[in-house]
Amino acid sequence: MHKIKKRDGRIVEFDSDKISGAMEKAFRVVRGRADREAISGLTDRVISLIDERFTSFTPEVEQVQDIVEQTLMEAGFFDVARAYILYRERRRELREERKRDALQQIKSGRLQVTKKDGRSEPFDERKLRKYLQFAVEGYEGVLHVNDLVEQCELGLYEGIKTSDIAELTTLTARNFIERDPCYSEITARLFLQSLYRIVFGEAVDWNNLEFHYRESFKSNLKAAISAGRLQDGLLQYDLDNIASHLKIERDKYLGYLGLQTLYDRYFIRDIATARCLETPQGFWMRVALGLAVNEPERERRAVEFYEILSSLRYVSSTPTLFHAGTKHPQLSSCYLTTIEDDLNHIFKSYSDNAQLSKWSGGLGNDWTNVRATGAQIKSTGVNSQGVIPFLKIANDTTVAINRSGKRRGATCAYLETWHYDIEDFLDLRRNTGDERRRTHDMNTANWIPDLFIKRVMEGGEWTLFSPEEVPDLHHKYGKAFEEAYVGYERMVDNGEIRLFKRIKAQDLWKKMITRLFETGHPWITFKDPCNVRSPQDHAGVVHSSNLCTEITLNTSKDETAVCNLGSVNLVRHISNGRFDRELLSETVAIAMRMLDNVIDINYYPTSEAKTANLRHRAVGLGIMGFQDALYRLNINFDSDAATSFADESMELIAYNAILSSARLAEERGTYETYPGSKWERGIFPQDTLDLLESERGQAIEVPRAGKLDWAPVREAVKAHGMRNSNCMAIAPTATIANISGCYPSIEPIYKNIYVKSNMSGEFTVVNRYLVNDLKALGLWNQGMLEELKAHDGSVQGIAIIPRHLRDKYKTAFDIEPEWFIRHAAYRGKWIDQSQSLNIFTSSTSGPRIAEIYLYAWKMGLKTTYYLRTMAKSGIEKSTVSIGRAYSKKDGGNGDNHRHETVTYLRAEEPAPEEKPEVRETVPACAIDDPDCEACQ
Repeated sequence: MHKIKKRDGRIVEFDSDKISGAMEKAFRVVRGRADREAISGLTDRVISLIDERFTSFTPEVEQVQDIVEQTLMEAGFFDVARAYILYRERRRELREERKRDALQQIKSGRLQVTKKDGRSEPFDERKLRKYLQFAVEGYEGVLHVNDLVEQCELGLYEGIKTSDIAELTTLTARNFIERDPCYSEITARLFLQSLYRIVFGEAVDWNNLEFHYRESFKSNLKAAISAGRLQDGLLQYDLDNIASHLKIERDKYLGYLGLQTLYDRYFIRDIATARCLETPQGFWMRVALGLAVNEPERERRAVEFYEILSSLRYVSSTPTLFHAGTKHPQLSSCYLTTIEDDLNHIFKSYSDNAQLSKWSGGLGNDWTNVRATGAQIKSTGVNSQGVIPFLKIANDTTVAINRSGKRRGATCAYLETWHYDIEDFLDLRRNTGDERRRTHDMNTANWIPDLFIKRVMEGGEWTLFSPEEVPDLHHKYGKAFEEAYVGYERMVDNGEIRLFKRIKAQDLWKKMITRLFETGHPWITFKDPCNVRSPQDHAGVVHSSNLCTEITLNTSKDETAVCNLGSVNLVRHISNGRFDRELLSETVAIAMRMLDNVIDINYYPTSEAKTANLRHRAVGLGIMGFQDALYRLNINFDSDAATSFADESMELIAYNAILSSARLAEERGTYETYPGSKWERGIFPQDTLDLLESERGQAIEVPRAGKLDWAPVREAVKAHGMRNSNCMAIAPTATIANISGCYPSIEPIYKNIYVKSNMSGEFTVVNRYLVNDLKALGLWNQGMLEELKAHDGSVQGIAIIPRHLRDKYKTAFDIEPEWFIRHAAYRGKWIDQSQSLNIFTSSTSGPRIAEIYLYAWKMGLKTTYYLRTMAKSGIEKSTVSIGRAYSKKDGGNGDNHRHETVTYLRAEEPAPEEKPEVRETVPACAIDDPDCEACQ
């Protein structure tokens, strides 16, 4: 437990000494001395209880004090507990007295505030009111300045600094966000006013804001270059010209959460003073400059890049935003490696993982080549301990690395389903068993060949092998894999294979589903669709996906696959209820150029990564804001219209992405391994479903036709080739969606009300689309807010809300999972990589969950990501204060790479339809896990 929420809403570092100190005072009052040994033990007990009870949200001061009282009572120190209770009451009375005194001083004009230069002057309510009125401009008929003034005055005290008053206004406005989403914009405006003072380094003359803004951009950019934070190459630009293109009004496009996220994690700071050196527009322009630095017409291209970034039409991935323009521009998102069955290569891989993580890359490691437990090692004459001990070391390497100093390392290990150690692999994330064979900090994924699924459906047997005895099996797929696998089974029958195990395929499948339900791992990914549909089938094999299961690129000992990501914000292409196809086409063309530039600018932590990226030049253009776009188009998520929109919007993106790559090839040349690729053979992603169907021998019920005339694109590729081996991949986008103010990726809304917790505190967020629709009907008020809380963010049980709105605002667990899969399948036919697809289900039935994943396979999906299950009912209502909604425990699956926390509801466990196995933890991970987008 590292944080605590103060009474003013701020989140600060937790200090256990304060607990010890308070108990020591109580001991001295009643016993005349401090029993330090007892106090030490009591403090440890308090901390233990805090850790147990607050797994998914930050405790408040009062809650911690309640635990201290309880601990003293349970330990038999009744007199000390009484003294502690009296101490708390005296402190409460003192706070109230100070508050009354401050209010009295305000009314009498005697309250003194401290200016920046140290001088004191009387508090002037008119200045505070003017400051807040500026922030609510345009919302006067909706929001009430008086409420904000009154709440701010409650936080004032004698001698308060004017800078603290500015922070107080932001915190106060933030606590009103749950009343009306408009307060998010008001809070953002207040935040911006404070930010400008910090970045400009002086008092802001609001009448000359543009002048200050542009001048500070130039001076701070030069200061960051002088300090070694940014590269000298940025001085090539005409900074006066560049500064003139800053569109300052676009700061208002960012909501409070987006601004706070940028400030906390993305803006460049002075190392010596920690002073922030960037405003939002300065930040977007710095990224644009960094991505255009090698362009022949760098000024024009930088402004072009800035245009789509600052308008939030497209946002680059987090590593690109972190590092563009810096001395070490590690701009890529994902790295995929294959580990060889060789001790030297295994330990080289750990070193590579460390270097890749250090520079903010998310990792996908293929471990299938490593021999199994009990396999012979000829050089030493002993038996191998298998792959599991090596995975434990990989896990600990992940824990040790802090990516870019801003987020923890994150890795996913992949193992193919025929590997002899697969059953132990399934248990890696369990909370029971030998801890030496557990990897609680690393994700895991099953790499499943189609033959295994066929054996499951037909009730057949499945044979497990050690890879050194079947050396080609991991490198084959489709019919070739089936032929080789059956051949090895015959060798088993003939006694020609030493190490093997035969089990029922359905038993192994059941265990896979059970562990997925228990721990959220290993994820279900499908080997054959990833390979059969790969444009690069001539140049190697896809051995795994990445950290978030959307990247499907070839790997080998000599090549670490690299992907460079960014996402189109669909909702920014919806205007007046219309999908603006022309604007989207323009956005995609510019985004593809930016992504291609990443490859040449990028800092490569390993030579294998550099080799692969420069040879194949893979990029992954994705989407976010899908749910927002549906809301704007008035389309329900669980409808054929939504499936059609998923299909048509992705077709348009694919059309323009491929066309743009062909035009870049005309300008810059094709990627090195283009000859022999599917692109050169005239086979496009939508054509490959027929190939997969042929390899499987089973129909894939996804329509092949599109709405666009693809002839010009095919002609362009035939004439010019492709600049990029792969063009599209849909990442989770949790953090950049927060920045952009939209819902992540292709996700449905998780809850219509939830709590955001970041480094600056907690606040409640309500679905703004729902609020606007309820306002139009006169149904939004404090009572409706409390109803929404009481129903844990679902509108399905609120009868006063019309049926058409309850259908529109279904949450993820109100929707049958087949809809998510169907959207993905129709969208996926246009995608040359994959999609980070979460599966949501309220079912606790093993057969039902298995059915969902079999449907995903039948629909031709390449990969899936987390299984998110509610698995709970009988809601335990919690008392809420401003900024707190009901909480749902973080799924307990060890998802450690989380920056922010979202809390929902806490509940008692139901009697399930058919639970796969007794669980110790809820399987779903925290829904808000921004750093699990390596992909960012």
